[in-house]
Amino acid sequence: MVRIGLIGAGHLGKIHLRLLKGLEGVELIGFHDHNPENAEAVSKEFGLTHFDTAEALIEKVDAIDIVTPTVSHFHYASLAIRSFKHVFIEKPVTQTVDEGKKLLSLAHEAGIKGQVGHVERFNPAFTAALPYLSNPMFIETHRLAEFNPRGTDVSVIHDLMIHDIDVVLSVVRSRVKKINASGVAVISDTADIANARIEFESGCIANLTASRISLKKMRKSRFFQRDAYISVDFLKKQTEVVRLKTLTGEAGPLDITINLGQGKGSKLIYFDQPEVKESNAIQRELEMFIEAIRKDKTTPVSLEEGFNALEVAHQVMEKIQQSLKVLA
Repeated sequence: MVRIGLIGAGHLGKIHLRLLKGLEGVELIGFHDHNPENAEAVSKEFGLTHFDTAEALIEKVDAIDIVTPTVSHFHYASLAIRSFKHVFIEKPVTQTVDEGKKLLSLAHEAGIKGQVGHVERFNPAFTAALPYLSNPMFIETHRLAEFNPRGTDVSVIHDLMIHDIDVVLSVVRSRVKKINASGVAVISDTADIANARIEFESGCIANLTASRISLKKMRKSRFFQRDAYISVDFLKKQTEVVRLKTLTGEAGPLDITINLGQGKGSKLIYFDQPEVKESNAIQRELEMFIEAIRKDKTTPVSLEEGFNALEVAHQVMEKIQQSLKVLA
């Protein structure tokens, strides 16, 4: 049985509490929230003990789920790690790259397990696409959302685009060679809409667009690789695959083909719609965190991977700031 506590019982924190209460092999000890009124309301709603300090909660558990604003991630995570507790941290892992480096060092010294809440890794549409993804060379992502003041404590890069940065890094598995980016602050004080072009040493190029001032929602990624195109709709939870195979002999009456021209023959076009099994991505990431602790396994989205996504996100932000200075 893994004893766990939660810090930060806001909108997302309450979702985590509901899910943690129903997980097998988990004993939810209680939570800490810095807002007394909210803490009292959540305590009554969930029938859970509220701890007045994070330190008091950390002392009673084996693991801590940190669902606070990004600015306090390092503070609470370092408190837990220094007490040799496992940590689940919502994305982004920390506010700054320096904090991320310090957290990695602390976690390595303490020998604890850490996981970052890049929930799209567990989206059933993405997991359905994984068997088809093999060395993509061009990736295009669009993550568009309507304006929500709740997310403006960080830029659109750290709020939205970082999801796609993490997904891309998990698929490409190559070092970043070059980044170009531009963005505009429309409503908040940081970028609300942005585009980034990431070039990898492998030759792969990823073109990422994120907006939190759109009139419609979209969370879609397209992967292009040799003889295949894979489309993942994270919002609608749909996956489509188009594959090409060299045609040998005559095409059948129902076959769809493409002529390559110049005597290069033809290829058959296959359309696949992999089965996307319904699942709760947040529940799945928490289940795998608990499983990693119980079975002494590697967490699926490690602190290192969370840091890599954060580092690229900061590089994108630096490029945007440079472009804004030029425009000024």
